[in-house]
Amino acid sequence: MKRIPPLLTACSVCAIVVMAQSGCALALAPAAEPPPILITIDPNASATPTPFQPLPDTGSSSAIETATPETPPAETAAPTGILAPIPANARTQYTFYVTLDYAAHGVAVNEHVRYANTTGQSLSDIVLAVEPNLWTSCFALSLLEQDGNPITDYSLSGQRLTINLAQSLGAGAVTTFDIGYSLSLPAKQPSGTFGYLSNQINLTDWYPFIVPYSDGWVLHDPWPFGENLVYDAADYDVNVQVSDPTVVLAASAPADVSGNASHYHLEAARTFVLSASNSFKVDESAVGSAKIRSYYFAGDADVSKAVVWMASQSLGLYEAKFAAFPYQSLSIVETDMTDGQEYDGLVFLASKFYSGYNGNAKSDLFTIGTHEIAHQWWFGLVGSDQAQQPWLDEALSVYSERLFYQYNYPKYGDWWWNFRVNYFGPQGYVDSNIYSFSTFRDYVNAVYLNGAKFIDDLRKRVGDKAFFAFLKDYAAHFSHGHATADDFFTVLRQHSDKDLSDIMQTYLQGQY
Repeated sequence: MKRIPPLLTACSVCAIVVMAQSGCALALAPAAEPPPILITIDPNASATPTPFQPLPDTGSSSAIETATPETPPAETAAPTGILAPIPANARTQYTFYVTLDYAAHGVAVNEHVRYANTTGQSLSDIVLAVEPNLWTSCFALSLLEQDGNPITDYSLSGQRLTINLAQSLGAGAVTTFDIGYSLSLPAKQPSGTFGYLSNQINLTDWYPFIVPYSDGWVLHDPWPFGENLVYDAADYDVNVQVSDPTVVLAASAPADVSGNASHYHLEAARTFVLSASNSFKVDESAVGSAKIRSYYFAGDADVSKAVVWMASQSLGLYEAKFAAFPYQSLSIVETDMTDGQEYDGLVFLASKFYSGYNGNAKSDLFTIGTHEIAHQWWFGLVGSDQAQQPWLDEALSVYSERLFYQYNYPKYGDWWWNFRVNYFGPQGYVDSNIYSFSTFRDYVNAVYLNGAKFIDDLRKRVGDKAFFAFLKDYAAHFSHGHATADDFFTVLRQHSDKDLSDIMQTYLQGQY
């Protein structure tokens, strides 16, 4: 998962895979190949470019009234995470009224935020991340109020909006903020998602949001390769008006449409994303109660059917192995970018994966697609500090790819391991933070690739029964909350008393 800051060039990342194992812990028959299309490409040809071919080295990097206090219920006990799950009725609630001028690449927003102080201490300020402000002349603030009163004591610098409270917000108290702003969208950068293209607008990290609090506000410095943001789970009500009736919206949740207005409701999610195009075509399927929608462009109809097939296989397997799918729907959106990017209920896949699809599962379309979908659990459901401990979501999502092939396409295991991991000779400490690396290549090799090997070695040591019980328990403990490396190993040790010290010394620099 990458969040590429503006004006910084780097190849984004989101799919690497790991060693095939023999044996199956789940009695699933190998899946049939995806619907065939008439493309003659040898999937075993060597040295075809992927998002993880070696890259050139890139250097690193006035009066306010508070609301009447309300006391949220006590938090559920959990292992030692930086933040335990926030009770449902105490999650931050965001309500948006959005007007999208598609032709002019402009967005006008009224945002209402209800915030309950679940930190356990009194707060003298509130910090929000405002990613659009990192783009020159993109973000224009027109209104800032707390509980209906104008806020004058604030600062906005780069991505950080700090609201200094005239009266401290006590533990358990609830307050509201109203924020009015407009976005003059930038042209989308090749390695990122935010902005406009000739046939598409992507709104990702497009709104100010209150960052998590753990002994201080958690807002890390931007990094050339992204991945610096940390999110609490929150609830969203999003109302969007688009004057152009030909524009189709893809979103993190299903739409209730009335005329040119669409309403979306999404609970316990870390992000809410929109993608708009007057060229979208749509395929639809479902797994259980979850709707799967593929948004694609002309000429890619057959590939879109394969995308829906891959997504259906992914949801079915990951629900069996991890936890129920966290959202009502999953949107898979084609866009012009370097590889893939996940958000809650929506993932982007690069157009080059569609044009280069070879007709079977030995393809970037499948490896990267299932990786991004795995992030619905490892990022969306189970949160973590992806700047300080990026392996917690990335290594697990890479290893989820390995599971996808094991249970759906076991005959492709050796291809997958050699093409996606061995080629790069991965090395480096898995538990490094994002700021530890001067090159993107070194970061990927350590956190993603070596991280996947680490998970594989843990699985072999504890055995499949304990390993898969651990994954389910880990997901259950930290659903809609945050987990740390300590939490990961605390839950793992509850399922196995095997000695892991040699494995941990090989891959990790920290003590857990």
